[in-house]
Amino acid sequence: MRKKTVVLAVAVTLLPIAAAVLARAPEIDDDLMASRRLFPNIGPGLRAVRHSGNGNYYVCASPTGVTVFDAKGRQVSAIGAPPAAPVTNKAGRSPIAFGEDCDVDADGNVYVADRGYNLVSEFGSDGKQVRAFPVEGLLSLAVLPEGEVAVTTSQSEHHVTVYGANGKISREFGDTESVSSRADIDRYLNAGRVQSDPEGHIYYGFTYMPEPLVRQFDRFGDAKLDFVFTGVDAYPEASSTRKAIAKQEASTEPPVFRAILTAFGVDPVNGDVWMGLHNTLVHFDKEGIRRSEYQIYTPKGVGIDATVILVEEQRLLIGADPIGVYEFHRPDRVR
Repeated sequence: MRKKTVVLAVAVTLLPIAAAVLARAPEIDDDLMASRRLFPNIGPGLRAVRHSGNGNYYVCASPTGVTVFDAKGRQVSAIGAPPAAPVTNKAGRSPIAFGEDCDVDADGNVYVADRGYNLVSEFGSDGKQVRAFPVEGLLSLAVLPEGEVAVTTSQSEHHVTVYGANGKISREFGDTESVSSRADIDRYLNAGRVQSDPEGHIYYGFTYMPEPLVRQFDRFGDAKLDFVFTGVDAYPEASSTRKAIAKQEASTEPPVFRAILTAFGVDPVNGDVWMGLHNTLVHFDKEGIRRSEYQIYTPKGVGIDATVILVEEQRLLIGADPIGVYEFHRPDRVR
């Protein structure tokens, strides 16, 4: 396992955001080892991990649906799991075809971005479907107050679309950032995922942008702050992506890019943001200042290519397909 050298991150003005984002040298720059694996029956197909106020954890892994675990990690139920026997027209269809993401509200209702059925589906705490509305090209979702749901898709011209309790579009926000001379490349590079926090902020993480970027909006779509990873450490990936953009601009083939921001999580208490850049974990405080950077590993020293990050008060839950979910102590907390 390699130790990373402390470097100075240089702030770069990428986008006009109201709050200035500054970066500084990390306080800690080291390897971070997981303490244990959680939810041992979860691995292949892992898409999301959410924590509810009732203490339960909701783990979306496709095509198995959403599995519910209690605070001690014991499975208590499953939502939308495919039937044991093949589905026939007479028997009906599986409640979830392919869950790309999930979230849970304060009442324990579970929302699933079902890419297979092109539906946002809501399931009650008893696991029964209570409503669904169509959305094409689903990538992720986040629950908002008053029955609203924020989604991201591969089809929209905006970053975030908010649906009301009636299943109709309430508002859209986040204009496409121009990085390329080709509209299809720009759309690809602007694809991302969404999360929310208890204060009603909405966070949009750009999956493919050359410089890893998470943008914070208020509930109504006003951009407040950018969390952006720049400097020497970020430069090789950013440079490689920009070269790939230039190369694909000269091609007539559909664009394809490697993910840069593979996961992110938001601290529900203090608003800090944790970015997953494959095997690298970067911590920003709520003001957008980079605090630390780590390489993350399982207890056996296997690198974790993070696709899921859940931030809790004393620990981080970080996972990837197919190796599952792992528990890490919060390195910013004194033990």
